[in-house]
Amino acid sequence: MSKKPPAKKTSSGSTKSYTANRSWFQQHQEVAVDSLSRLLAEPGSSFLTWSVIGIALALPLCLILFLQNLQQLNTSVDEAGNISLFMIMDISNERLEASRDEIAAMAEVAQVTAITAEQALQEFQLGSGFGNALEGLDENPLPALLVVTPDMENVPSLPDLALNLESRADVDSAQVDLEWIQRLYSIISLAERMATGLALLLCLGVVLAVGNTVRLAIENRRDEIVVVKLVGGTDAYVSRPFLYTGIWYGVGGGMIAALLSMLAFFLLSGPFGNLMLLYGSDFSLSGLSISDVSAMLVVAGFLGLAGAWLSVLRHLKQIKPT
Repeated sequence: MSKKPPAKKTSSGSTKSYTANRSWFQQHQEVAVDSLSRLLAEPGSSFLTWSVIGIALALPLCLILFLQNLQQLNTSVDEAGNISLFMIMDISNERLEASRDEIAAMAEVAQVTAITAEQALQEFQLGSGFGNALEGLDENPLPALLVVTPDMENVPSLPDLALNLESRADVDSAQVDLEWIQRLYSIISLAERMATGLALLLCLGVVLAVGNTVRLAIENRRDEIVVVKLVGGTDAYVSRPFLYTGIWYGVGGGMIAALLSMLAFFLLSGPFGNLMLLYGSDFSLSGLSISDVSAMLVVAGFLGLAGAWLSVLRHLKQIKPT
């Protein structure tokens, strides 16, 4: 007698688990699509809610984006800790070069750039717009200049180094460009705290707005909810479409917030670039990246979900079939 081939073993447990997971995913997919369809079926009210959420999220987003650009501008200023040495008026170019070499040989100094009086006048004529008026002067009113870049690892104190350099016979005065940077740091720190507080308040407003909108949706579908509960629908099953509604409200509002931020960036980039050119800088504003937009949509969706969950937790469970 020929032996029967052994029966193949089937993993019934894993098959059932796979089927259950697939069914769970399909149910959530259907509910998500149905929730979005219901919002698109009422474009007027949905767009109004999305606009309110988008404006609320765009305000802190634009402020945070502006602060990020301001920090990049702050770190890109290489001359923030430089010392400007204004030389005596009658110094010759040869003596200026000799002074530059002497100062550059100091251990506390990393680099020295010499600007003659003629170069200073030419730069001032090009940057100030008074070129024709300055051509009529009998003599150059601008002194020669040495721009000293300190070696921060070997400099214990910039003011002390500035006093040491100012004591030289061929130096008329020294200026340390630090005060405006310190003020800028203080302004940025204050603005960051204000932006954080504003963002938290507006995020709370988004949660409350979505919660109130979902509450109205629950009231409009009260009869449908009662019927579903009468046939055995659980609270989790009944609340699922409203939770997805909150997510769609948040994501839609996040998209509008990103569009408003891009529009603000487009409108401000030109004037800001012109302002930077007046200060001799080629710095330009950096807008939202793809990762920033993605993070914005995730945060907005989470806020919408939080508002919907609070509304469901408070109002949906109060509806009970009689």
